[in-house]
Amino acid sequence: EVQLVESGGGLVQAGGSLRLSCGVSGAALDDYAIAWFRQVPGKEREGIACIKSGDGSTNYEDSVKGRFTISRDNAKNTVYLQMNSLKPEDTAIYYCNVVPYQNHYWGQGTQVTVSS
Repeated sequence: EVQLVESGGGLVQAGGSLRLSCGVSGAALDDYAIAWFRQVPGKEREGIACIKSGDGSTNYEDSVKGRFTISRDNAKNTVYLQMNSLKPEDTAIYYCNVVPYQNHYWGQGTQVTVSS
């Protein structure tokens, strides 16, 4: 069974950086496109970055474009999200999932809090 586990969140000041990790088990990472999502209480979960299998091409939601970078290490079965120039509005719980997402793959997420 495929499992995805997020880690790397924390508290950071505005302008700072964090790197999130999404560890994948139960399947070969390079068989899947993976996306990062985030959710703020009271709002819907939104997809913010995606990396395809094969050529590893990426896509970003406009609010994170130029600040966040998604990457993958197939040998480590891990997808990363490098987040730079963080803003208070980036505060959320961050999740990873396959694309298209599968409800039973949602993990606990990792909390990112950006202070002003």
